[in-house]
Amino acid sequence: MGTLSIHFTAEDVARTRIARRPDPLWEIVCSLHRLQTRRGYAAYEGWHRQVRLDLGRHNMTGLLRSTLLPISPLGRYFPDFLTPGDVTTLDQGIDMLQHTEAARVNEEIRMIPDPAGADVWLDDLASGRPQAMHALGDGLRRYYEVAIAPYWTEISGAVADDRALRGTLMLDHGAGHLLDDLGPRCEWNAPVLQIHGYPMDRDMHLDGRGLLLVPSYFCWQDPIALANPELPPMLVYPAHRQREAPTIGSPDGSRRLGPLIGATRLEVLRAVAAAATTGEISRRVGISPATASHHATVLREAGLITSRRHANLVLHQITALGRALLEESV
Repeated sequence: MGTLSIHFTAEDVARTRIARRPDPLWEIVCSLHRLQTRRGYAAYEGWHRQVRLDLGRHNMTGLLRSTLLPISPLGRYFPDFLTPGDVTTLDQGIDMLQHTEAARVNEEIRMIPDPAGADVWLDDLASGRPQAMHALGDGLRRYYEVAIAPYWTEISGAVADDRALRGTLMLDHGAGHLLDDLGPRCEWNAPVLQIHGYPMDRDMHLDGRGLLLVPSYFCWQDPIALANPELPPMLVYPAHRQREAPTIGSPDGSRRLGPLIGATRLEVLRAVAAAATTGEISRRVGISPATASHHATVLREAGLITSRRHANLVLHQITALGRALLEESV
């Protein structure tokens, strides 16, 4: 295993940004990686159990083995054209993928090591045969509808939560903090971001182009960069994910709403609706930081907000249950 070292200039840091929405093609590729390993299984256990049943019911096991898994091997090179850029919709991504230049498709397919018995199909794809590229697009679309689309709300929520956290860090501490905590084996020592445990040693120089950060629900532990240094630089990394709150009316939710009495606590909940640190709650509501922290603790124990610590900063965000309560209080 090696280290990916990404070299930034001051201009690169200033031009680094976070994707606004999940990228459906990256979620497809990263979820295919989850199906190929037990590593990280616990973090996706419910998805694993359900999606294997659903894929079987839709007769997609053959598609996985013959088409999708061979072109997206875990821990090794997979073609950059599978994830063609800053994509926000599946149709946009597949259209861009299918319009990749034939020479590039050929070059990238030939770089896949040990294609696991899919030589004929990959040869067809590398040869530029239209039916092979259409088969790939259709296969990605079928897989997305079964394994990704039913979970899109949770995927989008994880990405939105991550953007909110990093946006607050950037506003409070500077643009460089976008690059903090991108994974357990990442290390940001300006001007270099190092990702340890990468498949190979590699240096990536941004040269003023900046970096697109793409938070991903199905990316687990280690960020992924495009292999071709000539392509617009992007880094896909694991988005912070939160446990889903209980729904209004559930026995657990009703029991935990007991402590929520008083106008001040309701104002604290409103202050957190757009995400806030403890200091921001204090200023918005006009209470001391200690009182804000106490109310945040009660709201968190009631399942109405979540709190995540990052260095000396604690960011509070409202849950679905908390938002529903706010709507009922209007």
